[in-house]
This record gives sequence, structure tokens and C-alpha cells, in this order.
Amino acid sequence: MTKKILIGHLRPSFTASPHSAAAPFRSFRAIGARKILKVRQSSANQGKLNKNHNSATLTQMADIKKKSLLKSGLALSLMTFASRIMGLVREMTKAAFLGTSAYADAFGIAFMIPNLFRRLFAENSISVAFIPTFRGYLEEENSSEKHAETQMFISSTLTLVSFLTAIVTVLGIILSRFIVPLFFKSNADASILAEASLLTKIMFPYLFVVSIAAFFQGILNGCNIFAPSGFTPVLFNAVVVAITYILTPQLPNPDGLPQEALAARAMSFGVITGGCVQALFQWPFIKRTGWKTTLTGLRNAFSNPGTKKVVSLIVPTIIGMAAYQLNDVVSTALAGNTGTGTVSSLQYSLRLQELILGIFAVSIGTVILPDLSGLAKRQKWEEFNAMLVQAIKIIALICIPVTFYSLVCGKDLISLVYKTKSFDDESVKMTLNVFRFHIAGLFFIAANRILSPAFYAQGNTKLPTLAGIICFGVNIALAIALAFPMKGNGIALALTLASSVNTLFLFIFMKKLNSIDAAGIAKKMIAFIIRMIAFSITAACPTYFARPWLLNAFAGHNRFISYGIPVAATAIIFGLIGTLLLIIFKDETAVTMFSKIKGRIKK
Repeated sequence: MTKKILIGHLRPSFTASPHSAAAPFRSFRAIGARKILKVRQSSANQGKLNKNHNSATLTQMADIKKKSLLKSGLALSLMTFASRIMGLVREMTKAAFLGTSAYADAFGIAFMIPNLFRRLFAENSISVAFIPTFRGYLEEENSSEKHAETQMFISSTLTLVSFLTAIVTVLGIILSRFIVPLFFKSNADASILAEASLLTKIMFPYLFVVSIAAFFQGILNGCNIFAPSGFTPVLFNAVVVAITYILTPQLPNPDGLPQEALAARAMSFGVITGGCVQALFQWPFIKRTGWKTTLTGLRNAFSNPGTKKVVSLIVPTIIGMAAYQLNDVVSTALAGNTGTGTVSSLQYSLRLQELILGIFAVSIGTVILPDLSGLAKRQKWEEFNAMLVQAIKIIALICIPVTFYSLVCGKDLISLVYKTKSFDDESVKMTLNVFRFHIAGLFFIAANRILSPAFYAQGNTKLPTLAGIICFGVNIALAIALAFPMKGNGIALALTLASSVNTLFLFIFMKKLNSIDAAGIAKKMIAFIIRMIAFSITAACPTYFARPWLLNAFAGHNRFISYGIPVAATAIIFGLIGTLLLIIFKDETAVTMFSKIKGRIKK
């Protein structure tokens, strides 16, 4: 009896974080024990039981909270890594089928339009608005009435998300022929415009299904369950790649369209199918939590207090995200007017950067948001600040060394990933030049993904939104000024400088929040960054001198040997030297990280 009651008390509603890959799934048992708890609560002896078990429950909760942030995000990082790898495979598949043809441009623009709305209305809005509100409901859930209120909030929000995204999807399909020309030159070929419009119509429903998938992710993440939603991007990219290879030769071609056009259509069908798979895969896990994904009436949806709060949080978030996403739109437009290859080199460079960002920054940001929300709800600001400092240090520990390694061996990395007959030495050179400017801003972009949740966790979306708008203005101004004299390099440099400005303003705005020790966090962050820069420079020097010898030793083979072995070898050299320095100087963050990884391996 006692054991069951304790388990019931430890359901996700009351835990800060499970901090393990297996814990989220173990929490299903805790959720299932709600009924047991409620039965016990109806007993005349419940008061005595609560008195006897309160201290034990609090102790167990404290033990859970002491577990490492790194350990919590390890499984998610691995799945995100797999997702980014598959995203790279998807990009390589696109290059193999479409190359740099006009149909590649048509597909890229057609996919960019619904993807832009996806970022605005789906993933980020759900994360910053729904999860903190949902966590608030869970923290206060102590009766059947509160449980019913939480369920009504879920149903109302799902109804609103479905209704609004359905409207945007229908309008997008209807207006596609007017939207698409905005992204092409005025003298663009009419057949290409028509094809781009068709591809947009095929892929616009992706917005609807991925919004549902993002909502499911919000429920799971709010319950500290990260694994299922972390795996869905892997499925999406795998589906796109598979359908492209399977469907391209099978599509009917009565008009004698080139192979590139058929491949673009096949990839478009892959996108919408992949979005459906993302939503469907998460649904069984939602069902296991006990929460229902039912719809309610529009009147209930618009009047629900929790849903109204979500909307109030989403509006400024959308404004801020719109500013951020418009960076891509404007930058692409500028790049298209600076010469052939600029747009593609920027995209290839950003793909590599996103690979790194997705592995660490997004994973850690996703993991800490529910925990920060819970700590903010209970006003445990000392723990709140400690978690934020730990997250920033982990980001610096990874991103700064990766930046220096990429500056030394970026050419080999790009050649390994992209180089083919179509992607020749000149393409490598263009992408490398852009990549060096992009990678210089890696830490700032990653840090912004960590700092923003500190505001969102407290229900403050206005300040990070304002920082995003400032970043947008700086980026556009610099891109316009630098695009034509520096071409793609100038656009990449503009993004890096704007990201650093965003980080600066996030710290400035933190001073307005009494709950965050902005000065203390900045002091610790700067000191740690300086140390990581010194260690990275030390590791980069022998790597720089070893690189030419390794390239000469394996020259003349296929690119996976000619560049793959040197990349692996230089990465090992750089990593070993860096690790040795961390051990010698007994870096606290590194020691904690290594010990937790060692513990996970033993388990």
C-alpha cells in the first residue's frame, strides 16, 4: 500500500525532471498509479498517510532533481544527432536527384513557404507557450476536478491549433500562385513558376500535420517524456529519402518532364507523408500518459482560460519568430542577386551548422524548458540560476572547440560530405568561405537557444521577442551592407554578428528580471568561455600541422577515404588534446560530464 501511494505522488505532475532516458518511460507507471492514489485519498486515514509519507516523497523528489542536466538530455541528443545525420542524407539525396537545377530552386522555395509557417505556428510557439502553461496545470493538479480542467485545456488548445492551421493551410493552397512569384526574379520562366506553385500546393498541408505533431510533442515534453518526439525527425527524414528513391521512377510523365521535375514532386509527397508519420508515431505515447487528444467546440476552445493564456503568449512569440525567420527570407533574396551559387553555398553551410546546433543546443533547450518552468512556478530561483549556468557551460564546452576545429579542418569536412562531380573544387571553396563565417557564430546561436527558455519559463515572451526583433534589424542592415561587396561571406558574417547582438540584449534584458542573476551568470560564462578558447587554440595548433600530412597520406582514393580518414584522425587528435587539458586543469563542468557519461555506459 505504501509503495503504491508513493509512486502515485511521484507522477510527472510533481517531478522536476526524470533526468534519464529510461525515466520518462518509467513515468508511465506513475501516471497509471493516479487512480490508486485517488482511491487512497478517499480513505478516512488519508491524513495520516500523507503525514507519514510527505517527507519520503520530498526526499525522492530532491534526489531526482539532483540528477545531471547532461544525463537528462543524453538520449535526446543521440536521437537529435541521428535526425541531423538523416537531414544531411536528405540534403544529399536532393543534390543527387535535383542538383542545382531550376527545379531544385522551385522545390527549395516551395518547401520554404510552409516550413516558414511551421516554425511560426508549430514547434516554437508550442514550446514557449503551451509547455509552460501545461506545466502550470500539472503543478496544481491535486484533485479530480483539477485533472478535468487540465484535460479540457488540452482539448481546447488542440482544437484551436487544428482550426487555425487548417485555415492557414487552405489559404496557402489557394494563394500559392500569388505567393510563389515573390521569391523569384521578375523574368523567371513561367513553367518553373507553375511547377513551384504545384509543389507548394502539395506541401502546404505539411503545416497542418506537423502542427499536430508539435502539439503532441508539447504534451510529452510537459510530462518530461522526450524520447518519442526526439525520434520523429529521424522518421521524417527517412520517409522523405525513401519516397524520393521509390516514387521518382514510378510517377507518370505524360508531358515529358525532365527527371528533376519528377524527383521534386516525389520529394514533395515525401514531405507531407513524413509529417503524417511524425504525428501518428507520437499518438500511442500520448495515449499511455492518460491524456486524451479529443476536440471540443470552438466556443469552448476560445473561452478556455488556459488556451487564452497560450494565445496571449503565442502572439508576441510569433512576432519575434517572424522577425527571426524573415532573416532567411531576406537573406535568400539578397543571395539570389549576388551571383550563381551563393544561395546554394549558404544552404550547404547552414546545414552543417544546424547539424551541430541540433545535437546540443536544441536538445538541451528542450530538456531544460519544462524544468525551468517547474522551478519558476515554485520560485526556486537559486536552482533556476544554477541550471541555466550549467546549460550555458555545457554549450560552451562543446561549441567553442567545434568552432576552432571547423576553422582548421572545414575544407576537409565539406569535401567529405558534399564533393561530387557536380559539387567540384570551386563549390567547395565557395561553401568553405561561407562556412567559416557561419561557424564563428555557433556559440552565440546556441546560447540564444538556451537563454530564451529562461524567459519563457516565467511566462515572459516580450523581452526575448524584442531581442529577436533587434537581431532581425541588425542582420538585415548588415546583410544589405555586406552582401554585394562580400557576397555570401557578407550574408554569413551578418548573421553571426546579429546573433552576438541577440545574446548581448538577452543578458541586458535579464537584468529586468529579479529572479535571474544576470551579472553572476555573465561573469561565470565569460570566464568559462575564455578558458575554452585557450584550450581550443592549444588543441588546434598540432591539428593544423598534422592535417596536410594526413591528406597526402590518403590522397588518390575515393572521397570517403581521402577525406574521411583525415577528418576522423584530426578530430581524434584535437579531442584528445582538449580532453587532456580539461583533465589537467580539473575543469568542473567537464569532470561532471565525463562522470555522468561513464555512469550511463556502466548502466
